[in-house]
Amino acid sequence: MHKFKSIVLATGVMLFVLAVVMGILSVQDYLGILPADSYEDKGVHTFRPYQVLPVQVENTATGRVKRMNLTKTVYMVYYRDTDAKGYRFEVKAVSRESGERTVNAAVPVERRILSIPDRGTYITVEPGQDAESYTASLRKRDILMAGTSAAYILLYMLAWCVLWYRRQG
Repeated sequence: MHKFKSIVLATGVMLFVLAVVMGILSVQDYLGILPADSYEDKGVHTFRPYQVLPVQVENTATGRVKRMNLTKTVYMVYYRDTDAKGYRFEVKAVSRESGERTVNAAVPVERRILSIPDRGTYITVEPGQDAESYTASLRKRDILMAGTSAAYILLYMLAWCVLWYRRQG
């Protein structure tokens, strides 16, 4: 029973720390979302895959696996617009073989271009999205994450208050 209590306590503390970090990051992300009028709609463009390349990214594993391999290789499929305006985007492939199949199939993909003139960059989103729906989905995601974090923090604090109250009485 003592071992079970210590496992529950350790798990609760780890989840509490995770909830605090997740809450902070979601609030920071929410505050960093550009308003919808910061984007300029450049319309829907057709893209074709043209190459698949290996990319080194940070290994998100834990323990020995991460210590032994600080990075891991993922394969990215790169797309460019068919009307030669210079727009590009990339998508992570499941494997090199699946990425090569995508490139060989050369199936066109439509994406909407949202330009950010203040930064001199652009993003690509699904063709049915616009700047308003894109920023609304980002806000919704961050509010959900912050709300979930806040709910866990409140429940955790309430549980500790109940335990403290029971020990006092």
